Amino acid sequence: MKKILVALSGGVDSAVAALRLKDLGYDVSGAYIRTWMNEEMPFADCPAQQDIEDSRAVAEHLGIDYEIVNLVNEYREHVVNYLVAGYKNGITPNPDMMCNREMKFGIFQDYALNNGFEAIATGHYVRKCTNDDGSHDLFSGMDRNKDQTYFLAMVRQEQIRQALFPVGELTKPEVRELALESKLPNATKKDSQGICFLGDMNINNFLEHYIEDTPGDIIRAGDGKWLGRHRGLHRYTMGQRRGIGVPSNTDNEFYVVTGFNMERNELLVAFDKPDSPGLFTSEVEVYGLSFVNKALTQECRIEARPRYRDVSQKITYTPTGEDSANVVFDEPQRALAAGQILALYDGDKLLGGGFYR
Repeated sequence: MKKILVALSGGVDSAVAALRLKDLGYDVSGAYIRTWMNEEMPFADCPAQQDIEDSRAVAEHLGIDYEIVNLVNEYREHVVNYLVAGYKNGITPNPDMMCNREMKFGIFQDYALNNGFEAIATGHYVRKCTNDDGSHDLFSGMDRNKDQTYFLAMVRQEQIRQALFPVGELTKPEVRELALESKLPNATKKDSQGICFLGDMNINNFLEHYIEDTPGDIIRAGDGKWLGRHRGLHRYTMGQRRGIGVPSNTDNEFYVVTGFNMERNELLVAFDKPDSPGLFTSEVEVYGLSFVNKALTQECRIEARPRYRDVSQKITYTPTGEDSANVVFDEPQRALAAGQILALYDGDKLLGGGFYR
């Protein structure tokens, strides 16, 4: 029997992951990963205490060992600092990606392996396949509405080798049904939204405690017309339409964010139209490439998901360096933000991913 440490988040998905492994005869323990302390930042409405209570209740119900793994300092270093630095430098970071690569399948997995466990398990909706050569691949979860391969695009082969995904073959309704049948205490708990340590808090309200507002000009892309003043570039993202502070014109056309001039501290906007400068693009550079299994070393035709909820797009992928590539989309894509992740696919198989430059 393999000893498995399940990352119990307090939600129903990880609870059912633990339930399934226990029913299959694994030696299962549960752990809550503590990433934030309300005492440090009382303005962040952290839901940690409720999640701790819920995850502990699940472990008690299943009759498995339970512990809290305190990774607050590591989370600050690898996720919070990354988040703040990204916004300071005019890019849009993806903390969920970094949390998976650096924390759950990094520091937490190392903790488990160093304490006698043979693998970790999570409630991600992904499927893991073992190949004839002993390597592993990740495939989209059976529930396409909940598929989370996108968030694992930066996870490496050695990390998934000792990881299990027990709910990847299930749909969300099936997970709920199993939870209800087994009378799990969090069977009806709503799914969490947003960045884990912020709860319902708006990202701008969080960032204002770390980044000082530096007001500047709002400029119309294309003709350079001055339209107004912004509060600070870190408060805006590519494609943003609400909260810019520039009204629509008489034809009821709305402005959206299309870029940032960091040197001049200017916010670039344009009307939300296909031909607006900077809003749509067919070609991007990606860097910091990471691959789940084998690296892509030659030009090829594959698919990619520009954002989590986007449908897969056909692309031409051309390597340009050891960890960089040029990507040409068959169809122009709207408001791709520097720092976000492009996930690469071969059908349902996740190949890897990289950051937009």
